[in-house]
Amino acid sequence: MKKMPIRLRITIWYTIFLTLLVLLVLWLLFTVSESRVESDAQLQLQDAVLSSYQNIEYQDGELDFDDDLNDALDSGIYLLAYDSQGHLLYGRTPSRFSGASSLIMDELQEVSSDGAVWYVYDYCQYVEGYGNIWVRGITSHSQVDSILHTLLGIALLSLPFLVLCIALGGYSITRKALAPLSDMTEAARQISEGKDLSRRIRLESGDDEVHRLAHTFDRMMDRLQTSFENERQFTSDVSHELRTPVSVILSQCEYASRPDSSPEEAQECIASIAGQAKKMSNLISQLLILSRADSGRQELHYEPMNISELAEIVADEQREFAAVKNISIETDIQPDLLIRADETMILRLLINLLSNSITYGKENGRTLLSLKAQEAEILGVVSDNGIGIPEEHLDKIWNRFYQVDPSRSRNQNGSSGLGLSMVRWIVEAHGGTIQVESVLGEGTSFTFRLPQRKEP
Repeated sequence: MKKMPIRLRITIWYTIFLTLLVLLVLWLLFTVSESRVESDAQLQLQDAVLSSYQNIEYQDGELDFDDDLNDALDSGIYLLAYDSQGHLLYGRTPSRFSGASSLIMDELQEVSSDGAVWYVYDYCQYVEGYGNIWVRGITSHSQVDSILHTLLGIALLSLPFLVLCIALGGYSITRKALAPLSDMTEAARQISEGKDLSRRIRLESGDDEVHRLAHTFDRMMDRLQTSFENERQFTSDVSHELRTPVSVILSQCEYASRPDSSPEEAQECIASIAGQAKKMSNLISQLLILSRADSGRQELHYEPMNISELAEIVADEQREFAAVKNISIETDIQPDLLIRADETMILRLLINLLSNSITYGKENGRTLLSLKAQEAEILGVVSDNGIGIPEEHLDKIWNRFYQVDPSRSRNQNGSSGLGLSMVRWIVEAHGGTIQVESVLGEGTSFTFRLPQRKEP
């Protein structure tokens, strides 16, 4: 049974269940019908006996029995008339009936005779001019059985056809309902064998369990495909980012180890190696934080802090780097803004936004850092009049290692393309939001909002 297809198993159980249900219904109908038919037969017998007195008259010293009494025979009812001493005056008994010789007033009897069962009903009534006359009605129980057996035979003959219809209908409905499961199995097989992550079920709209499962499968495959593509891109980008410093370190080591290298040249090589190692260390540190964030293992250490003072410190530090391009850093910071957050992460947030503004800023340009309280939030804006970001790149700048101008940014401040990814994660981890607006050639503005006080 376990090796059968699900649709066949469902059809078998469905058919067995409905067949048993139909048999139960037929049994109940037969039981109720039997009781009802017997009751109707008894009532019909009593009614025939009582109404028979309308067809009995005493005229000119003789009893007259109307021929209408014989009409009861059409219904299988025998009517017999007796005088008060029990002598038969009219009618005849059925050929196989030999019981119930005594007359019992207004009582329905069930009499067995020669293997047959009969209903007998006696009634006595006064006939004017003659006296008391007994009328006995007799009808066979087998006639009632015949009707019921006919009904039962029809039901049993139609049962196989009904079961066949149930089985075929159930199989058809089940096969159609489970068709998406077959599609999902085939899609999973093709993905497994051919590694084609673009395969989808793409069912039409529906809200049943199978449709929801198919839509969930498609969404899962979308996420898996995106995840695998990001992983491949991530591996490629990390390899590219590490290849350059590693190559520099190797070349500097080879140069410093030459016999004809002077101490001054060796010192320059060591300084270059230290710079590249620092760049690699920074890259690995950011990757570690993002990796822990993805797995939910990066803990934030909340503490009360004055974000206004921290922002002023960061702005002062970044002015040294901005001076290389003659970029001025201006601040508009509301004093004593308090927030409960991870100070290290907020520090990294501000540094990344300001260094990004400097990296993509124009010569002799400016960068503005503003902070102010707005209702229950801290509203922060880092804006510049730099080169700007093309509109088609705005939704991609948060991706890791994504850089609008890689050839330019890699040569400044050790940019690796992870800064904005870190920024968005830090803001969202603190329960805030961040958005970007930019006009190509005119400048860019990053706006973030953080809860003014956040409980750990």
